[in-house]
Parts: sequence; C-alpha cells; structure tokens
Amino acid sequence: MQSMTLAQKIAAMFMVQVPGTDPTPMKAYLEANRPSGFLLLGNNMPGSAEALAAQLAAATSAPAATPGLAPLISIDEEGGDVARLDQDVFPGADRLKSLPVEDTGASFTQRAALLKAAGVSVNFGTVADVTADPASFIFDRVLGTDPASASARVAASVAAENGSVFSTLKHFPGHGETPADSHTSIPTTDLSMEGWQTRDMPSFAAGVDAGAPLVMFGHLTYSSVDAAPASLSVRWHEILRGELGFTGVAVTDDMLMLQHSGLPEYADATSNAVRAVSAGNDMLLYNAAIDMAPSIAAITTAVQEGQISERQIDESVVRILTLQREQRVRTHPAG
Repeated sequence: MQSMTLAQKIAAMFMVQVPGTDPTPMKAYLEANRPSGFLLLGNNMPGSAEALAAQLAAATSAPAATPGLAPLISIDEEGGDVARLDQDVFPGADRLKSLPVEDTGASFTQRAALLKAAGVSVNFGTVADVTADPASFIFDRVLGTDPASASARVAASVAAENGSVFSTLKHFPGHGETPADSHTSIPTTDLSMEGWQTRDMPSFAAGVDAGAPLVMFGHLTYSSVDAAPASLSVRWHEILRGELGFTGVAVTDDMLMLQHSGLPEYADATSNAVRAVSAGNDMLLYNAAIDMAPSIAAITTAVQEGQISERQIDESVVRILTLQREQRVRTHPAG
C-alpha cells in the first residue's frame, strides 16, 4: 500500500460489474481502473462453473492483476431465489429455515466448493436479516424467522464457507424490520435501538463471531438511530465495529440503488460515493461498469480538504489488500 498513490488506493475501494461472458472487456476495465475486483451477475454466467473459472482466469491474468494479489471476484449466491450458477441445486433459505441447522452447514459447504471451483472468492450469500412476515420481499431469503433460529443458521453458513470463499453478512443492520424493497426506495423503520439489539443484532453478531470477513450495509434507515441510510451512517458503522467487534471489510450494497430510490438527495453518484466512504465503508459496490474517475476525484478532494482522513483510506485499503493477498495464497500456495 505504501507504494500506491492516493487515487490508486481509492480505486481499490471499488468493486464493479462488467457485463457479459467475454473476458476481454473485464480485463481491459481492470487494467484501466484498478478496482479491487468484480461483481458477477447472471449475464456473466457462461453455463458452467468450469467455463466461468476459465473466463475469470483470462480476465484477471497479468498484467491486469497486481503481482502477489488476486482480484476479488464476488457473487450473490444465496441459493434458492438468488442463485447465479445453474449448478447450484443446493437448498436455499426458503427451505433451510425449516430444516435442521446441520442442513444449512451442508448446503453452504457444497455451495462454497462450487464457487471456489468457479474462481469466485467472495460470496454475498448469507442473509442475516430476520423476519417472520411473508409479505416482506426478503422473507424467502432469510435463514430464520426469529433471532435464535436465524443466528444458528447464519453462523452455520459462515463456518461452512470459511476457507473456501469469503462470507458476507447482509443487509446490516437488518432488512427484516420493513417490508419495503431497497432496490426502489429507502425503507424506513422507527424501531428503537433496544428493539434492534433484541431482534436484529443477534444474527449479525453470530455471523461476526463465526468469522465472516465481510459485512454488507443496506440502504435502509432506522430513524431512531440515524436519519441517514445505514450505508451512509457513521453511527451504524461505529455500532458494527464497536458493539459487534467487527474488524473485516465493510461493503455497501449496490450504490446505484441510492439513485434508483428517486430521492433528490441521492441523485448524484459522486456525492453518494463521498458520503459512503465518509461513513466508514471500505468498499463501494456497483452493479454496472461505471466510470470510476469522477467518484475517485471527488473522494480524493474530500481527503485533501480534510473531510475524510487519509488514515481512514489506508485502513480500508489494508483490509481489502489483506483479502486479496489471502485469496492469492489460497489459489497459488507457492506465492
């Protein structure tokens, strides 16, 4: 990190999606922009895990990849309703929530092995939200309908993936308290902090204790804690690191969702990026091949003007580079 410019460090805080199954545009984007890695969606799937592994190997080969580091390749592979790989026939949360906890461990063990074989290193796959409301858009994706059952299955999913892929808990601080969909709005709940600690915190705490190296912040507001969405909230980042003891990578949900809410205060992408970093996020996720330059420039200016400390940037980059190095060692034990 000490050899990186400020702009290069900020670039490493981005993870983007480059559409298609052709590795050439992916490699060109990686070389030109130097994000920490890629998000994979359905349009990136070539038909099999083996074909995806070959595609990713071509996209991340030298000189696109930094020597000694592996670009992080992420995917939403929850199983059930959200599965990108056709070969993922293992039970998802829609079934696991009513099966013994051991079934969650078995399912995620097999899912992690499939992802590892496909060249994927980060799974945004553990939904730690809790709800018993069938009307909620997240209901079929939660691993438990109460704090105890969710906590046990969240911990099992993380433990099963450890060593194969990097698990991610989502959507902190918990999407189950509101049935609204954050893909098209900024859902809001007035649940108190005490209520959150009782109903929503346990499953995230269980996932952190099980060793999840990433936590994804949701674009939703707990108005009794902070008027800002959690993804843009300093307070919620303090709670995650202070109360839950999380030391890993904090990543946003897709940043474009903020703009898709239609609210004027989130209409500007560069302003959203600055606010997300200011709040304490280590990594900004984008569901598209965005032009990174304007946001990098805006964050750079915020650092130069003292709005964001360079020490904070450095801490974020060290967390990201640590995962990249660990992934490189996993896939190339010789170095």
